[in-house]
Amino acid sequence: MTRYTLLALLLVLTSVLSATTVSCASASLSARAADADAELALFAYDRSAPLALETERLSVEDGVEVHKLSFSSPKGGRATGRLLVPQREGKKAGIVYMHGVPGSAEQSLPRALRLARLGAVVVAVDAPFARRNASPVSFTPEDSASQVQLIVDLQRAVDLLLERPDVEPARIAFVGGSFGGAVGSLFSGVERRLTTYVLFVADGGVISHFTSPDGSLQEPIASMPPAELEPWLAAMRPLEGTRWVGRARPGSIFFLNGREDPLVSVAKAEALHRAAGPSHEVRWYNSGHKLPDEAWRDMFQWLHQRVGTDAPAAHD
Repeated sequence: MTRYTLLALLLVLTSVLSATTVSCASASLSARAADADAELALFAYDRSAPLALETERLSVEDGVEVHKLSFSSPKGGRATGRLLVPQREGKKAGIVYMHGVPGSAEQSLPRALRLARLGAVVVAVDAPFARRNASPVSFTPEDSASQVQLIVDLQRAVDLLLERPDVEPARIAFVGGSFGGAVGSLFSGVERRLTTYVLFVADGGVISHFTSPDGSLQEPIASMPPAELEPWLAAMRPLEGTRWVGRARPGSIFFLNGREDPLVSVAKAEALHRAAGPSHEVRWYNSGHKLPDEAWRDMFQWLHQRVGTDAPAAHD
């Protein structure tokens, strides 16, 4: 075999290997894309379906109309909550607000009103457990169905804001704290129409909440019989925020956490931040689960910069 023949064979082999590598990489990317599409199908619904929106004005507080709200849930029944509308002219920002646990849209009104006074139409949605006046977690696979319904209903809340002529479509945000922040970490990987997500004192989901940093299970799930625990874990794992938050648009999330938080430890918060990736903003405060006024001013400033709400005043 001549030197030139050997060189030609090497070039052919190199070309074949390169083509094989590219083909395998493309197949791998296609498989991951297919898996992502299959997971997103969990939260699919007909966006063209009518909302069947019903509202009832309850009060006017400091220039903000407060309405009782309900609309048809694609997963059954009616989603409920509160709609807050600033009495001012012109286009406004929109905010989807998610309450904590225990809690409801009604109980979150003081915080939602602070956001509305800055010039945002706010939709505060009740979690399914709040609509049923039930325990937030049943530790059965039914928790999975409730979580999926909530994510779908939050998407419908975005639809509601987009249908309003007084809301600027490019100026819509999500704000959620504690349980609402954990829900937001999942929602950020599903809903791509929002400009930003503000997640305060959030961890990575229900399983993360009951799991120690070393991976051991905490009470009450640590004492569950395996026959009950394993089906629940299998149903809830696909819905952990840590699995979804990395799909959020780069730089779109603002995390706010307390270093002395007894409910969401630094380790659990940092696990969520790592899952999201380094492009997002993280702010720490020397506080517990209840963040100081400084955090709210930082949140208002972030929303002012991202979706054009009013700049925070000194007393905010």
